[in-house]
Amino acid sequence: MLKRFKALIQFLGFYPSILLENIKGLVWYFKDLKSLKKQIESKNKNEFPFGKKYPVLNEKFSTSGIASGHYFHQDLLIAQRIFQNQPVNHVDIASRVDGFVAHVASFRKIEVFDIRSLPDYIYNVKFIQADLMHLDQNLIHYTDSISCLHVIEHFGLGRYNDPIDIDGHLKGLENIYQILKPGGHFYFSTPIGPQRIEFNAHRVFSVKYLLELFNKKYDIIHFSYVNDKGDLFKNVALTDREIEHNFGCIFGCGIFEMIKK
Repeated sequence: MLKRFKALIQFLGFYPSILLENIKGLVWYFKDLKSLKKQIESKNKNEFPFGKKYPVLNEKFSTSGIASGHYFHQDLLIAQRIFQNQPVNHVDIASRVDGFVAHVASFRKIEVFDIRSLPDYIYNVKFIQADLMHLDQNLIHYTDSISCLHVIEHFGLGRYNDPIDIDGHLKGLENIYQILKPGGHFYFSTPIGPQRIEFNAHRVFSVKYLLELFNKKYDIIHFSYVNDKGDLFKNVALTDREIEHNFGCIFGCGIFEMIKK
């Protein structure tokens, strides 16, 4: 019963650690507010009248930023690799716009295909709304460089209003293969660990399964991963032992750079 109750609390978004942090922050909020008002009165500083209350409760204990985790490492690493490789054209499949896409757009043009809409104009970004589980024949051998970062695990699970399709990830990967020119670079990342579906969030892939999909179609030139703690391990060897144990990950992130055969 207790386990189910905890699961329900987490499902609704009420995480105990966050709740305790907010309570702690609330104590500091009132303490700091009292201190500020006291200074205003003693120094007769009235240039800034109080507006609406805007309590920010959890940043009292935060660091200057988050330099870890799947998205931070994959976005920066692959943007750096694209800068080094200087492709003629680069297409991205639905990666994070406010992370990876923005990194790349800071130094070159990039095309983005996504089933979701993108209402805002972004300099250096050409956006095309498309369902990559269905290939437009005009896109075959379209580009010499393509990326799909932390995306394919969602295909066919309905999370982003895509149609339910148990083979969604396979269709997406096959279509990416068709879009890429022979000799082109494919930058790919996805959750790794014991293989499973965590509906409707994502799939998690075993490294062995991914290699079985890729080895006939691509040469893998770089493999990196982010472990369960959020730390990056760059350009590591794909040994049998590590493959079997998914590099020790339960929910890590595998990052591949591959060349189409």
